[in-house]
Amino acid sequence: MDIESIYENVKCRAVKNTTGPQTQGHGKDEEKDLKHRGSRCLVLMTVSLGLICVVLLVFIILQHITITAERDLMKSYKNTVEEFNQTINSLQDEKHQLQNNFSSLNQKKLELESRVTSLSEELKKEASKQCWVFMSNELKSWSDSRQYCRDRGADLVIINSEEKQRLISSFTAERVWIGLSDTEQEGNMKWVDNSTLKQGFWFKGEPNDYGGNEDCIEMNYETETLNSWNDCSCSDKKKGICEK
Repeated sequence: MDIESIYENVKCRAVKNTTGPQTQGHGKDEEKDLKHRGSRCLVLMTVSLGLICVVLLVFIILQHITITAERDLMKSYKNTVEEFNQTINSLQDEKHQLQNNFSSLNQKKLELESRVTSLSEELKKEASKQCWVFMSNELKSWSDSRQYCRDRGADLVIINSEEKQRLISSFTAERVWIGLSDTEQEGNMKWVDNSTLKQGFWFKGEPNDYGGNEDCIEMNYETETLNSWNDCSCSDKKKGICEK
C-alpha cells in the first residue's frame, strides 16, 4: 500500500467521524499534517532500509575478508606442511646416504686392517725364511755371546735393512748384543761375517766410544724402535741375538 492510499483512507475516516459542520480551512490543515506525517514515515523507512543495506554490506565485506584470510591462512599452512614434509624427506635421504657412506667406510677400514695384518704376517714369514733368530738365555760378554751362538750353529745377528731392524727390535725387551764391532780398528765397524757396515740405526749421539773403550754394539730396547744402537764396553754382560 503506497503513501497516497494511506492518505486517502485516513482522510475518509476523518470525514466520516466528523460531527457537526467543518470549515474548509480546518480540512486543509489536517490534509497538510497527514502529508507531512506520511513524508516523515517515508524518510524514516528509507533511512532504515539504507542502514540495513549498509549493515548487510559491512557484514558481507567482513565475511568476505574473513573467508579470504582463512583461505590464505589454510594455503599458507598447507605450504608450510608441504615444505616441512619435504625437509623431513630430504633429511631422511641424507641420513640414509650417511649410513651407507659409514657402512662403506667401515667396510673399507676392515679390509685395510685385514690387509695390514696379512702384510705383517707375510713380512714376518719372509723374514723367517731369510733368517732364523733366537736369543741366548745367559748374560755374557760380546765375545762369549758370539761363542754361545757359534756353539749352536749360528752367529750374532747381522742387521742390514730397516725391515730387519724393526723385526729384531720387536723380539727384544732388554739390551742385547748384535754382531757389530770395531775391535779390529777404531771407527771401522764390521759385522761378524767381516762385511763393512753400510747402514746404521744409531741412537742420537752414538757411537761415541765413551772412555775410549766402547767397541761392541748393543741394541737398546729403551730407545726408539728404529734408532736403538749404542756402542759400549765389550766386557759388559748382556744376552745376545743369534742368527742361523
